[in-house]
Amino acid sequence: MTGVLRLRRGRARRVRTHPWIFKGDVADVTPVAPGDVVTVVDGSGRFVGRGWFNPRPALCCRVVTWEDEQLDARLIARRVADAVSRRERGHDAARLVWSEGDALPGLVVDRYGPVLVAQALTLGVARRRKDIVAALRAVLGEAAVFWADEATPAALEAFEQQRGWHDAEGPASVVVAEGAVRFVVRLGHGHKTGLYLDQADNRARIGPRGAGHDVLDVFAYTAGFACHALVAGARRALCLESSPEAIAGAVESFALNGVAERAEVQAGNAFDALRRLERAGARFGLVVLDPPPFARSRAALEAAIRGYKEINLRALRLLEPNGLLATFSCSHHVDDTTFEAICRDAAADAGVRPLIVERLTQSADHPALLTVPETRYLKGLLLRAV
Repeated sequence: MTGVLRLRRGRARRVRTHPWIFKGDVADVTPVAPGDVVTVVDGSGRFVGRGWFNPRPALCCRVVTWEDEQLDARLIARRVADAVSRRERGHDAARLVWSEGDALPGLVVDRYGPVLVAQALTLGVARRRKDIVAALRAVLGEAAVFWADEATPAALEAFEQQRGWHDAEGPASVVVAEGAVRFVVRLGHGHKTGLYLDQADNRARIGPRGAGHDVLDVFAYTAGFACHALVAGARRALCLESSPEAIAGAVESFALNGVAERAEVQAGNAFDALRRLERAGARFGLVVLDPPPFARSRAALEAAIRGYKEINLRALRLLEPNGLLATFSCSHHVDDTTFEAICRDAAADAGVRPLIVERLTQSADHPALLTVPETRYLKGLLLRAV
């Protein structure tokens, strides 16, 4: 028998299309162990769905199915198979399972060549690691699986963070191709699962626009945008990055792609570096701004808006005539309208009138659900100085 979570009256309408249930949505819950399955019912006792329950965080339940079916290993296997089938084959690196976007909330799985890297974001997922790995191998064969849990969700959900191989040990690193560019992924090192795969489509599309120009890659991480630009024929690339580990990865990426003689990495604060470049009169044909999330909560939104405006203002002033700025925000709390308003204010203060060439978003293997706006978090603009 599963536990029963009864919603407050009026809360079921949203929960029928959005999987998140917060403590304020709950009228009562029958006794259930953290991480176990609950049947969700509305205020009148009518079935709504089934999900994994955890009384510890404010987001206490994530609905996995809205059908009256068992939430078990067979359902997990079916969801994993469906997610993999929706992806294009042939990519060395790709996201295979994207949490709520693939109806497996709390689970992320990326493929890097022969290796799968998985992240548990919830206790419900962490308690089902064996079922998840079995489901992945049933579809993809006997791949080595590395768990790359992050400390923050593990602490919030109260599960043991795992950063290591599920069973059989795999390679320490793999080299993956992203079009004509190659990257080293060191398992268990770096941010996220190894690469920011949500920017893969944008790297391939925007990087080549730097051909024949000087390129500035700000918040460069391991220089993905810069490498694409250099391989496509950029004159030179300057990367700004503060993380020593990321800088080492960028240097490695340059060497792997044979472009080290045209590349430079400057360590330090990107805000300060942008101001220095402006004072020095530097100009670039392509500038990429891909900062970390400045607004991790609504309380941080005001400060985040100031930060985004500052870096966009400086970047616009660094563009040569007809130069391009690719600017992004991965902060969910900064929506498209707000982000465009920030860039518009930055352009007004910079005294430029940029043309919107393209509106940008996350890679296609990070699907976004209309009824779950949190699944579409990356937004961007490609602007041309005219």
